[in-house]
Amino acid sequence: MHARSTTIRANPDSLESGIALVRDEVMPEVLGMEGCVGMSMLVDRTTGRCIVTTAWQSKEAMAATADRVRPLRDRAAEVLGGRPQVDEWEIAVMHRDHDSAPGACVRATWVRMEPDRIDRGIDVYRMGVLPATQEFDGFCSASFMVDRREGYAVSSVTFDSREAMDRSREGAEELRERGTREGEVEIMEVGEFELALAHLHVPEMA
Repeated sequence: MHARSTTIRANPDSLESGIALVRDEVMPEVLGMEGCVGMSMLVDRTTGRCIVTTAWQSKEAMAATADRVRPLRDRAAEVLGGRPQVDEWEIAVMHRDHDSAPGACVRATWVRMEPDRIDRGIDVYRMGVLPATQEFDGFCSASFMVDRREGYAVSSVTFDSREAMDRSREGAEELRERGTREGEVEIMEVGEFELALAHLHVPEMA
């Protein structure tokens, strides 16, 4: 399974228009493309940062749709008022306790490691970080996506509510510290978002 994420630093005043465009126009078209298994949209209303992620059955399916997705991405960037940054990932781990509901929030953690340590990082996440994360009150789902060539990865943990995400903050920090030691990774950034759209149907990969 693979994914393409588009990050846009939007004008906060344009967020509602951008969410509506992605929900009503972009998402139906993308979900109809062969090999697509879902789409999500994360939003930070304070900074205007938006991350739209599409998931695909294979790297080949993702590549085959690139030309069709590009004008949709450009249209969304125009409405949101920001320049798109595109990243492509392998979905290494996916675990869902239950589907998200309105009000769900996501904490995303970007890390970097030596490319030849990617498999070690995946193992640490799967066997150490994920089981502990599942114990957080309000845990909904978690994923770990990697860019093997660049040695880059991102963990996304979904919570039932912002309150649940807030309550987990101290425990999550302890987990990150442990994960960086065991996986020999460097934490690049941590972000917290509203899950504005959630239509990812990636199967269990824990």
